[in-house]
Amino acid sequence: MNVIEAAGLGKRYRRSWALRDASLAVPAGHVVALVGPNGAGKTTLLHLAVGLTAPTAGRVTVLGGVVPGTPAALDQIAFVAQDAPLYRNLSVADMLHLTRNLNRRWDQRRAEARLAELAIPLRRKVGRLSGGQQAQLALTLALARRPALLVLDEPLSSLDPLARHDFMASVMAAVAEDGVSVVLSSHVLADLERVADYLILLSAGQVQVAGEVDDLLAGHRMLAGPAEAAGDVAERLAVVHVHRAGALAHLLVRSNGAAEPAPSGWESSPVGLEELVLAYLREPGAGALPGPSARATQDSGVPA
Repeated sequence: MNVIEAAGLGKRYRRSWALRDASLAVPAGHVVALVGPNGAGKTTLLHLAVGLTAPTAGRVTVLGGVVPGTPAALDQIAFVAQDAPLYRNLSVADMLHLTRNLNRRWDQRRAEARLAELAIPLRRKVGRLSGGQQAQLALTLALARRPALLVLDEPLSSLDPLARHDFMASVMAAVAEDGVSVVLSSHVLADLERVADYLILLSAGQVQVAGEVDDLLAGHRMLAGPAEAAGDVAERLAVVHVHRAGALAHLLVRSNGAAEPAPSGWESSPVGLEELVLAYLREPGAGALPGPSARATQDSGVPA
């Protein structure tokens, strides 16, 4: 079953396309990292998937063909937005009561037990909770609905490192205990690298890369060698991105996954998720290039 499936999906606001011609199929049972620069269309894609907005073009379904926004979808999807809709003047207990009355599926015992484990008092007002506690409360409200799909839109953006770690630990515990599928949008690549096993990379409103992380990493490698020979290598291999630093060049190359020998004078090494993401962000459109490509540009930043 695919938890999200899209074909030619697009969303236009007036004259600008926030998302265009997006096609993907995300299988169940994954923690999906949705990454991309600001304005790439991440929030738009998530809003389309949970039924908060309707597509301008194409189609999207969830949980094996269910239309987003229908009762069948709403009962099985929990969404935590970047600015979680928590009422600061209500107590934690009142937030539980309100959310329970707004949802047909609700596990009060689980919500209270989870808050007790986190030492979040039911009588305390939401506005007096720390940022980390508020994020955990929003996650508790989502998990108490026993969803099949948990969608998180930038939940870590305002949290300190310890709170981010605790939040992600809670998400992974839910994955282990309930088998929930997770789609997580975030700019914090280090956090995503520890937990994600599926990647969707958006840039300029289009899907650049989508697939299981292990397969994507196995299908790429990093080459290091003389900068003067980078152009020749780029002519023969599918180069995603080139970084030159003096006499040395680093090339991120698409491969067939086999143990291909490095060109003479070059060293080959595995690539990490952060290196992969940064390279494709620096080269929008590189993911759509078929076969060997000479797409290689000089960059003065950190090696991709």
